[in-house]
Amino acid sequence: MHELTIANSIVSTVMEEIDRRDLPPVERIVVRIGALSDVVPEALQFNFEVITNDTVLANTELEIEHVPLEGTCRMCHHDFAVDDFMFTCPSCHSTDIRVTQGEELDIAYLEVADGSDDERSA
Repeated sequence: MHELTIANSIVSTVMEEIDRRDLPPVERIVVRIGALSDVVPEALQFNFEVITNDTVLANTELEIEHVPLEGTCRMCHHDFAVDDFMFTCPSCHSTDIRVTQGEELDIAYLEVADGSDDERSA
């Protein structure tokens, strides 16, 4: 269950940012999860809630943004959405595809109590 490890990493990163920047309470953590990341959002959410239960992040919302899978054909340079994990160019039918989006697993940003956003890539 790698979602527990990911949740721990998110919490650790956010706690370091809180200490480093002396942030007010964090109300929301937004993470971006790509279709190829092999993360089960519900499991990540559950683990996040369990490990933050008795911490300063106990009331913090974990919001998950799903990033669809997209690619570019190396033969004809066509950009397209990869549906059903079919890595074939819809234009020229080549299978020489470069994934351009969908592998993400990062903290997009934090929202803190005073209403300002703290841009943070992880």
